[in-house]
Amino acid sequence: MKEIVLSITGMTCGSCTRTAERVISGTPGVEEARVDLGRGIAIVKGSVAPSSLIDAVRAAGYGVSVSDATKARKGQS
Repeated sequence: MKEIVLSITGMTCGSCTRTAERVISGTPGVEEARVDLGRGIAIVKGSVAPSSLIDAVRAAGYGVSVSDATKARKGQS
């Protein structure tokens, strides 16, 4: 199981956090998802392609990219 950290923009409230968490959790291959409004990130665990997560979050109306934390981990493996 891999961990992906997404940077999410456009979230302004708890409802936004729940929406982002719901669409991420509903993506096939996601086993666990946590969204942190204050930090503007989502931490996702599972066997899912980052592009699938990005598509889901964008479809919900938020800006999203794979964070530098995920890119750094990928370079270490």
